[in-house]
Amino acid sequence: MKKKVGIIRCQQTEDLCPGTKDFCYASEGKGAFEPLGTCEVVGFVSCGGCPGKRAVTRAQMLKDRGAEVVALTSCITKGTPIGFPCPNKGMMLRAIRARLGEDFPVLEYTHPSAAELKAAEEAAKA
Repeated sequence: MKKKVGIIRCQQTEDLCPGTKDFCYASEGKGAFEPLGTCEVVGFVSCGGCPGKRAVTRAQMLKDRGAEVVALTSCITKGTPIGFPCPNKGMMLRAIRARLGEDFPVLEYTHPSAAELKAAEEAAKA
């Protein structure tokens, strides 16, 4: 049975990225979703804007609507695609975990960054 996942993205990257990799990686069980297997995305919301305080209530909303796992996107934690991770990512993660419970799974990224993918491709060629 597929895990139901809710995804929280960076509001500032909405104009740059439609979340395609996040959906693909979740549905294929790749990246951060690999330990879970294939997943069904049940919600895809923004953090609410800087400094990310709304991410906490949005994570709770995703859980209340059936998410068994919440994931922060790679745009928040790895800075994909703009190369600038959120300076509030640690605070967001701590607050979300405190709200949802330490036993509730919270993924810290969704997919590898462009630099990580390039390094993996170069390593495979070697």
